[in-house]
Amino acid sequence: MLEFIRQPWPWYVAGALIGLTVPALLLLGNKHFGISSSLRHICAACLPANIPFFKYNWRREMWNLFFVAGVLLGGLVATQLLSNPDPIQVAPATIAALESHNVVVDSNLMPSSIFSFENLFSLKGLIFFVLGGFLVGFGTRYAGGCTSGHAIMGLSTLQWPSLVATCCFMTGGFAMVHVFFPFIMKLF
Repeated sequence: MLEFIRQPWPWYVAGALIGLTVPALLLLGNKHFGISSSLRHICAACLPANIPFFKYNWRREMWNLFFVAGVLLGGLVATQLLSNPDPIQVAPATIAALESHNVVVDSNLMPSSIFSFENLFSLKGLIFFVLGGFLVGFGTRYAGGCTSGHAIMGLSTLQWPSLVATCCFMTGGFAMVHVFFPFIMKLF
């Protein structure tokens, strides 16, 4: 059984399991799936400042904090105890495309040419970590939720704003990968 769990699962199995969280949360308590709102709950709980955005009954949403803690714990258990010992297979075309942009993919799929401690305090780090983090945070707040909330929960409940947000997320992702990323990597 452990060997079955350690193997990479096909996207259609993992996707279906993720998708089943939506009806499970709705049936178990009329709860809505999303991750970005948990940051607001943590800030409301930990920062007793007089900021109107954080003045609400965050205890009512405590389940969301437990859900996020479970996601983190599940990721930790999966990487430490259930990781597949075989190297991850990446298509040669993908490796060649990344290498054409000076991105070297190592065995753990973390491009060290981008994600390294040396880059943290460089111009590349400023662009990827600070500016990128700001854009993700701004986009999440501006869209009223994150990709998981809109694409998984919002689309399954047929919400028009979630369709618009998901289309914008996808368009932004495609633009970043095909237009901005190659340009940024040529700078370095």
